[in-house]
Amino acid sequence: MTSFQKEKSIVREYYSALEGATPDTVSEIIGRFVAEDYDWRGVYPFNEKNSAEAVAEAFWKPFLQSWSPVQRREDIFIAGTGVIDGETWVMSMGHFMGLLDAPWFGIPASRKISMLRYADFNCVKDGKIIKTGFFIDIIGVMHQNGINPLPMQTGASFVYPGPRTHDGLQYGDHDPTEAVKTLDLLDQMIADLDMLNKTENDHCPPELLAKAWCDDMIWYGPAGIGATYTIPRYQEQHQYPFRQGLKNKVYNGHVSRFAEGNYACFFGWPNLTNSPKGGFLGMPESDVRADMRVVDVYRRDGDKLAENWVLIDIPYWLKQQGVDILDRTGKILNGY
Repeated sequence: MTSFQKEKSIVREYYSALEGATPDTVSEIIGRFVAEDYDWRGVYPFNEKNSAEAVAEAFWKPFLQSWSPVQRREDIFIAGTGVIDGETWVMSMGHFMGLLDAPWFGIPASRKISMLRYADFNCVKDGKIIKTGFFIDIIGVMHQNGINPLPMQTGASFVYPGPRTHDGLQYGDHDPTEAVKTLDLLDQMIADLDMLNKTENDHCPPELLAKAWCDDMIWYGPAGIGATYTIPRYQEQHQYPFRQGLKNKVYNGHVSRFAEGNYACFFGWPNLTNSPKGGFLGMPESDVRADMRVVDVYRRDGDKLAENWVLIDIPYWLKQQGVDILDRTGKILNGY
């Protein structure tokens, strides 16, 4: 049985070191764990960085200066062999919790608890982290602090829980046959969605989803779209608005996709390319081709998918169409 204990230990040690980081020490801490030719991909406005210092300057220093103290509240932790590249990946998902004591991306200091949702993919090789995909939900923090930069969302907005079964922290080894079952189910679901893109079927029947999903599925979408519960409400509150509000949809594939036990995850750079058809996130119709960077994390229950946590780099998708909600929020609330 393949063991990922070494790679898991490296990432957990890295996270433990980050717990004690300050703006002055975080660059050195990151540098101890990442390779010299490090490849880091983060949501807008961070984008791509290639050194520990660049990552620290872009995200960690401003974050630690505004949020203090910070706890990592981890809900899912898994590792596996990527089906795309054959390399070993470790994924952590949950929230960063801290006191928002200074402005951050135009969000005024609240001096109260805020929760920053995250998903962090790390590829480990020869004892070092060589690649990272880092996603956070900045709009979710805006919502917690009374700021709504987008039109009313179709789903519900709240601080999302971890798995219903409370077994997402898979620090030990697991039967690899379970991971195969999870990936097979995930591949079936992806193929079904890709066929919808190719046939331009934007109003599929619930029976199509029921092939891969539990009837009482839970879909935890990004802030701006929200969460939905059960297949009918998922279709009403996300799938139909999403599919009918976008055109020229192309699936580009993933950078990393793997499973451990009954959990699976992937991210793309970008996963999808599309154009607004009018209505989705309040955008008018246009022919602008915009990329979507997406994370999906899944829990399988038996032979169906039961829960799905999704992060979409919505600020980046909007930025490509001339709408910078981070800059706009800062100007409106702070006058800069």
